[in-house]
Amino acid sequence: MSDISTNFSEPTVEYNQLLEDFKNLLKQNNLKFTIQREVILETLYNSSEHLTPESLHQVLQKKYSELKIGIATVYRTLSLLEDSKMVTSLSFGAQGKKYELGAKEHHDHLICTRCGTITEFVDEQIEERQHKIADELGFKMQDHSMQIYGICEKCQQEENK
Repeated sequence: MSDISTNFSEPTVEYNQLLEDFKNLLKQNNLKFTIQREVILETLYNSSEHLTPESLHQVLQKKYSELKIGIATVYRTLSLLEDSKMVTSLSFGAQGKKYELGAKEHHDHLICTRCGTITEFVDEQIEERQHKIADELGFKMQDHSMQIYGICEKCQQEENK
């Protein structure tokens, strides 16, 4: 039996609480709560994918075409949410960032450099080892993120055809 878990679809906070936190964040930054900002948050909350600002914008345009949400609003809202740790991002260098809701159980990522597929996982042995290393070096760990880059199984199979 493996110690590796790969199911992280359930948020660790209820949407209503997240929305309340978001409204408070907007107020602290002297920004107005708008339906456009709310649907950005709601879409991230309900997404099981890691979204680029552009792909999030496309989803919003399809689902909420009547709201006329501009790409600048998406970028500004993502930046605000990331600064407050409500969303987290993975950097893809020149390709930009992909975002996910921060209110999920801690997990790490395998990232395919060919197709961009992201696989989330937790391995308890790795988690324990990271804490042990921090302790041994007298380091007070507050958070960590592990990203492993390589080629996924599907791309390897296509390569061998």
